[in-house]
Parts: sequence; C-alpha cells; structure tokens
Amino acid sequence: MASTDQPTFYEAIGGHDTIKLIVDTFYDGVATDELLRPLYPEEDLGPANERFRMFLEQYWGGPTTYSEQRGHPRLRMRHAPFEVTPEAKDRWLLHFREGLDKAALSPEHDAEFWAYAQHAAQFMVNTAS
Repeated sequence: MASTDQPTFYEAIGGHDTIKLIVDTFYDGVATDELLRPLYPEEDLGPANERFRMFLEQYWGGPTTYSEQRGHPRLRMRHAPFEVTPEAKDRWLLHFREGLDKAALSPEHDAEFWAYAQHAAQFMVNTAS
C-alpha cells in the first residue's frame, strides 16, 4: 500500500543541501555588505551561518538540531542588541533573495519561502532609522 504522507517543505525543496545553498549564498552577500556586516560581531561568519541554517532546517520541517543546541529561537530577543533598521531589513532581504534565486525552487516553494523571509525580516526591525 502506498504511503499518503506528504513530504515536509524541507524534504520537498531538497533538504539540507538546498537550505545550505541558500544560507551560504546569503552569507556570501553579508560578508561584503558594509551595512550588514557590522551586525555580525564574530570575525568568522561560519558560526552564524551554521545557526541560521539549522534554524531554517528546523522551521521547514527538518532536523531539530537548532532547538536541541540553542533552545527556543527567541528571534527578537537574540537580535535586540543590534539596530535593525528598515534599510538593514531591505539589504538582508536582498541577500536572502539571492540565495533563493540560486536555489531555483519551484514557483510555489519559492513564493512560500520568500513570504516567510519577508515577514521574518520585518519582524526583526527594531529601529526606525
């Protein structure tokens, strides 16, 4: 008998390799972005890359490694020490869009992922200018 279980979003988009491609592309942009780079205090962006990848994997139905290692995401609290302006949000989205474009998801998956990214980015804004 065939299984009627639907794959998770994570599985449907290609799992770890796809999320890694999106996040790696995102951080390639952040590394040279004069506005965003100062928001990442670690000299090596590798740990931030890994945390973001694990978060997105868990969010979309993949491994729960993020919560196992870091607990509840508490995104606003974790980002509160940094001034996240509307301009920073737009730059963040620019680099995230580059990652999604590189991943070449189906139009439906791309739209869902992009809608989430836009909502999450707006949620992180904590400074007017």
